[in-house]
Amino acid sequence: MIGVVADDTTGANDIGVMFGNNQYSVKVLPYKENADYEVDSDVLIVDTDSRLDRQEISYEKAYNATKSLKELGCSLYFNKTCSVFRGNIGQEFDGMLDALDEEFAVISLAFPKNGRQTINGNHSVHGVMLENSNFANDPVHPMVKSNLVDILQEQTSRKVTLINIDTVRKGASFLKESINKAKENANYCIIDSVNQEDLAIVAEAIHDLTVICGSSAIAEELPKYWPEKNGNKILDNLDIEDDNGVLVVSGSLTLETKGQTNYLTTNRVKTLVFDSRRAFNEDEAKKEVTRIVEQAKDTISSGKDVLVMADNAENVVAKTKEIGSQNYNVDSFTISKLVSSKLAEVSYKLVKETGLKRLIIAGGDTSGTILRKLGIEGNFVLKEIEPGLPSSLSIGKEMLIVLKSGSFGKVDFLAKAINHLKDLSKG
Repeated sequence: MIGVVADDTTGANDIGVMFGNNQYSVKVLPYKENADYEVDSDVLIVDTDSRLDRQEISYEKAYNATKSLKELGCSLYFNKTCSVFRGNIGQEFDGMLDALDEEFAVISLAFPKNGRQTINGNHSVHGVMLENSNFANDPVHPMVKSNLVDILQEQTSRKVTLINIDTVRKGASFLKESINKAKENANYCIIDSVNQEDLAIVAEAIHDLTVICGSSAIAEELPKYWPEKNGNKILDNLDIEDDNGVLVVSGSLTLETKGQTNYLTTNRVKTLVFDSRRAFNEDEAKKEVTRIVEQAKDTISSGKDVLVMADNAENVVAKTKEIGSQNYNVDSFTISKLVSSKLAEVSYKLVKETGLKRLIIAGGDTSGTILRKLGIEGNFVLKEIEPGLPSSLSIGKEMLIVLKSGSFGKVDFLAKAINHLKDLSKG
């Protein structure tokens, strides 16, 4: 069994579909302290939802989640983090190593199919150095450096080293020797990759290691060097009917998600915008939630799709931050959590009043908040729609869901996901 600890909900499903593509059965469960998990899937992914937590909380969750997985006797442990290293990566990685009494892990962050490449330790997104990309403006974890060794070394007392692309391209045997040498003097070894062929070489070299960290992309190649599986049978027995429209909820402010929501609006999907400036006052927030629910429910019940989104206009986002800071003394992190909670209230009421069973959520923090509000206790990964973006069957409250990382997906992804869920169901 493979045990994965993921620091956010969309990332958990992102890596899940990489294993699912190789016919592994994949189950995603939310983090619980002292959890007693069962061995009923080929891959068990624990979603700690810790990317936005304080450093010490991230460490604690990663440590405890790994301990729970260790009790199952996993053959491999994977710490799945953001593909641009946002979050408390040092604490996440240290927590896993400490829980396993291990002192070495390989890190592969490149995700070529989604434009992430690592060359000489420097990470780029669609050809733009990380420090010059949109992630430099992340409200919680601004990425102001591009060198992955420097970024990680700032967050851990363990030694970080690098194996560059020239070494990778000398082949798996040479790379494996280089990894063994790195292990003598370092605890974390970051490995370059530019394309999928590079990842295949890396996977061949590291497939028998105990701990691997980084983005999901390497997980698409690893199973090629493990025993074949035929356990992903959930689609064969899928039976969900829904005559309602599909609900799309977006709390992400990334440029990618802006383009995707604009695409839906342009293609005449009813769009309702939550005014984040009203989130601070309880009475105003309640009225805003009620307004959106009342305007959305009849449309959904009639079989038409609805997009509910946090206002992503730059002036509104700036004003929201100003109100939060000056009037309520709260930071961007707290504001993000607050807006996500209001979108979760909208989602809960619409699911309750319409009985809808098809839901798409954009944004990792928004996804986790909404799933908890709905009482969803995890999910089985179903089918890949685009690289790193699968559909899933939820556990606890049976629904077809798509959880989209804010920075992933082509401009028409949300439209594609709507049609995908309709194809999976009989409504």
